[in-house]
Amino acid sequence: QLQLVESGGGLVQPGGSLRLSCTASAFTLDFYAIAWFRQAPGKEREEVSCISNSGGLTNYADSVKGRFTISRDNAKNTVYLQMSSLKPEDTAVYYCAAERYGSGCPRGIAYLEVWGQGTLVTVSS
Repeated sequence: QLQLVESGGGLVQPGGSLRLSCTASAFTLDFYAIAWFRQAPGKEREEVSCISNSGGLTNYADSVKGRFTISRDNAKNTVYLQMSSLKPEDTAVYYCAAERYGSGCPRGIAYLEVWGQGTLVTVSS
């Protein structure tokens, strides 16, 4: 069964940093574009970042641009989301999702084939 597993969430103070990981199980990420989403209580799901299968193309939501960095290590079958200068409004459950696609970031939610279970990030003093 194809699976993505997120890790690295936790409680952090405002201004702090966390690195989230998204690791694939039972398949290789080499052919997959990846997106990170987040959903805060009572809010709609938001795509925060994405990366092409090669890592050559990335994109960020305006709300995280300059603070978050997405990267991938295909040898480790893992995609990362480095989050810095965290704010209370970054508090959410963060999910990664994958589309088998070789021409850029995932094309949209309808095309995403595999989702992780989510990891909670809480930014609070």
